[in-house]
Amino acid sequence: MKETKLFGREEECRKLRRCLRKTEAQLVVVYGRRRVGKTFLINEFFEKRFDFKLTGSYNATKESQLENFTLELNRRSKVATSVPRNWKEAFEHLQTYLSGLPADEKHVVFFDEMPWMDTNGSDFLPSFEYFWNSFGNSCDHLVFIVCGSATSWMVENIDRNKGGLFSRKTCSLHLEPFTLGETEVFLRSLGIDWSRYDIAQCYMIMGGIPYYLGFLDEELSLSANIDRLFFSKGAELGDEFDNLFRTLFKHSEQYIKIAEILSQKRYGMTKKELAQQAGMSYNGEFSQRLKRMTDAGFIHAISYYRQKKKETRYQLSDYFTMFYFRFAKDHYGVDESYWTHTYDNPSRVAWAGLIFEQLCRDHLPQIKQRLGISGVLTEASTWRIKAEEDREEETGAQIDMVLDRRDHVISLCEAKYSQNVYEIDKAYDLVLRNKVEAFRKATGTTKSLQLVVITTYGVKQNKYSNQIQGQVVLDDLFEKER
Repeated sequence: MKETKLFGREEECRKLRRCLRKTEAQLVVVYGRRRVGKTFLINEFFEKRFDFKLTGSYNATKESQLENFTLELNRRSKVATSVPRNWKEAFEHLQTYLSGLPADEKHVVFFDEMPWMDTNGSDFLPSFEYFWNSFGNSCDHLVFIVCGSATSWMVENIDRNKGGLFSRKTCSLHLEPFTLGETEVFLRSLGIDWSRYDIAQCYMIMGGIPYYLGFLDEELSLSANIDRLFFSKGAELGDEFDNLFRTLFKHSEQYIKIAEILSQKRYGMTKKELAQQAGMSYNGEFSQRLKRMTDAGFIHAISYYRQKKKETRYQLSDYFTMFYFRFAKDHYGVDESYWTHTYDNPSRVAWAGLIFEQLCRDHLPQIKQRLGISGVLTEASTWRIKAEEDREEETGAQIDMVLDRRDHVISLCEAKYSQNVYEIDKAYDLVLRNKVEAFRKATGTTKSLQLVVITTYGVKQNKYSNQIQGQVVLDDLFEKER
């Protein structure tokens, strides 16, 4: 299979090749954030050569979906078949067609956007379960690929199904956004040769989402591209946010509200705090909303050092969504050169510092690799202690990333986003010393503490830099994980 257009998907391609070598029937589950490139991966890997392919239609009726099914089946089989009355009958037609194909070669079926086929009262899922258990599972030459952007649906109904499809999947592909390094390669394939500083800024706006990156114009600067895509009238990504949530979640306004509240909370919120501020009932359904948003890659549960489960905090983690609420939502169409005009705006500088922390967390393997601890079992978390109101001599402290290592060392990592080499002055030197001491005192740890600074261009050597025991720079985050 050709792979020339596939960037950063080596492991997924390896798994797909393995499925083709298998002598048993294969049920392949593909899921991941919308726009991450799931359909592109499957189309490119198989060179769009499918024995049958059906794409679900958003918000379409069962009847409309079945009409689409029939059109595709008639085209593939070259036999006129009437529209089935229900999905059970549709899968019977599919079984008849597949049974007539040569048994000495592999046959690939691709159901894209499968969750959209499962409309209310359609009985799609039970019909598919029956089809797979009664026919597909014993059809050794069949590779059946199911794909969807509604990640929770895919996880709950296919990947971790506890009913008729329990333990039936043979391969699961969870597509992640590109890393910084993969993004650099992808941009070069588009004729875009930016500095790594600019690529990192682009990543902090769009994340490693191929669909968004594909809109970039190689003839324009980064700032001009962002103005064109987000702030100009008729901007190409101007309505992407609304479309994104509407097509992923039923009652999308509830999910948008949760995302907007979290966009204003740097340190996240507990489930109970979030429910109260959103004006939603603190119950199982609310927990399910958070799970769906977590599965879809929009939020994540923050791991705090030695945190109790009930104190778990949730934080917005999708770059595109964070950028939308911070800038695009209120400035779309107001100033078509907004991003260019606010280059040194304090709000933008503060945003960059915050998002750089997220960028570091999302490239933990690269950080461990730079520190020489890739093979060391490590638990990553963050840490924060509030100042006691009745004890004026103590102040609060926060550490961006705590790497608790099996080799009895704890790396305390501080992320500092800077346009130049970062210089530690007397005031920040005191801050760092206080953080280390506060952590040691509050946790009572007996492990060795290593202070690590993660910056764009490194730390300037001076009389205050000696306490830094490890450094990670932006270039390190672009390295391929070995």
